[in-house]
Amino acid sequence: MKKFTILLFFVTIFVACEKKDKVQEKIDQIPLKLKVERFDKLFYETNPEELSVLKEKYPYFFPEGNDDVVWTDKMKDPLLKELHAEVQKQFGDFSAETNDLEELFRRIKFYFPQTNVLKVITLISEVDTQAKVIYADSLLLVSLDTYLGKDHRFYVDFPNYQKINFEKAQLLPDVVSDFSMRVIPPPTDRTLLSQMIYFGKELYLKDLLLPKLSDDVKIAYTPEQIEWCKDNEGYVWRYFVDEKLLYDSDSKLPGRFINPAPFSKFGLEIDNESPGRIGMWVGWQIVRAYMQNNDVSLQQLLQADAKEIFDNSKYKPKK
Repeated sequence: MKKFTILLFFVTIFVACEKKDKVQEKIDQIPLKLKVERFDKLFYETNPEELSVLKEKYPYFFPEGNDDVVWTDKMKDPLLKELHAEVQKQFGDFSAETNDLEELFRRIKFYFPQTNVLKVITLISEVDTQAKVIYADSLLLVSLDTYLGKDHRFYVDFPNYQKINFEKAQLLPDVVSDFSMRVIPPPTDRTLLSQMIYFGKELYLKDLLLPKLSDDVKIAYTPEQIEWCKDNEGYVWRYFVDEKLLYDSDSKLPGRFINPAPFSKFGLEIDNESPGRIGMWVGWQIVRAYMQNNDVSLQQLLQADAKEIFDNSKYKPKK
């Protein structure tokens, strides 16, 4: 019996790997070539007297009501020119990132055939953390100055828990996060479980679309934070259940367990050891369990409500 179980295990692994290889073959055959325009370079390397040329080509970056002096002053600003120079040091000709984005969008096209992304425009947004990546129709905007590395001097005033989001490795996960808002229906209620499952779906999309990335990069944790989650998964889950939080719609719960924060807020000694957004991580594990234990498509997952996913997930956290 033991030999049969071992054999069945290896057969299951083999079949899963073969299926994954066939999916990758299909993805590799999808024709896709991104056009990349480096607006960040054009803007800071263009003579201010030639501003009109840029305005004609990129009118959506120059809203009406601003005098030209607003833009020419930015072109000459020493600090912004230094920021541009730092972006150039980090990204160079952007060729490696272009290849990664093409691979990502091939996977997106495989799972979402109607998706169109033809052009990528790189920007400097003066470290606007609310506009790191914007996906709209067939256009992808990327603010390169938000990916210079967590220890960069331009980020000195940001709290440590936010700085991990400024790593170059977060560019692709940010693209998926922004894309996911267009394919994942918003929560149907305000319960903690609904929000956990919503972000669990987003993170599961990263499993499919960014299979080469480790879990810590997908969720913007450190490796140590991932280990903490695994080691304490059972305790966290027991707390949610015992405190009857899953179907609670208290407006304070997102701030405690979902929103970006230096740590999650249990009101216990473990708070300072825990990573923020622990509810997102638990929701991710529930969605993974649901997909492992049910024969459903990705589209069915995205449309399923939180209670259906939870009830059929057979989620069993480690004790």
